[in-house]
Amino acid sequence: MSWHPKRAQWKTCSARKSATSCAGSTRSTLWPFHLGTTPASFDRSHVTLRGGEQLAADFVVIGIGVRPEIALAEQAGIAVDRGVTVDAYLETSIPGIWAAGDIARWPDRLTSEKIRIEHWVVAERQGQTAARNMLGAHERFDAVPFFWTQQHNLQLSYVGHAAKWDRVEIDGDLASKDCTVTYRQGNRKLAVLTIARDRDSLAAEIELERMIAAGT
Repeated sequence: MSWHPKRAQWKTCSARKSATSCAGSTRSTLWPFHLGTTPASFDRSHVTLRGGEQLAADFVVIGIGVRPEIALAEQAGIAVDRGVTVDAYLETSIPGIWAAGDIARWPDRLTSEKIRIEHWVVAERQGQTAARNMLGAHERFDAVPFFWTQQHNLQLSYVGHAAKWDRVEIDGDLASKDCTVTYRQGNRKLAVLTIARDRDSLAAEIELERMIAAGT
């Protein structure tokens, strides 16, 4: 299946399809979603939502998220952009100072965009590259970003980076939780999402690595 609508329209459709698939998987485990609202207060036995609905709860896990701490870099005069800006070698705007990990925003070879990825494997690989460059290696950081998540019985894997695209190709069936979704800009493959297809995900990562190595 290949779709070519406007990106905003496809994003809405894609979000609905993905949300429906995830929600269906979650409902099958009797873990309901409460969408379109936020928690307003907590007490020892309940969570009260913004609309007044109360949910019985004796234990609450809160996912708040993080923001990169860039104050020190700003004080040092290092260029920042929702993170510390680095070049392809992970060197900051001040020569001799490198940055790696969740805080670093570097130029992605596939999209030519500055990206920042919060993933421990990316941080580990960047640390290794930055260390070698401190020793004079002058090595580009070209690793393909990825993540995976297991949502109950739904396994998602994603390789590459696609903040925007104009074409999406779906091989398989979302409803059956067995598919490969390819995101393209023009004829260029930017990212691949797979559901329960680990082999396809690994093959996509290798292909993207080869594209970067070939400079295509």
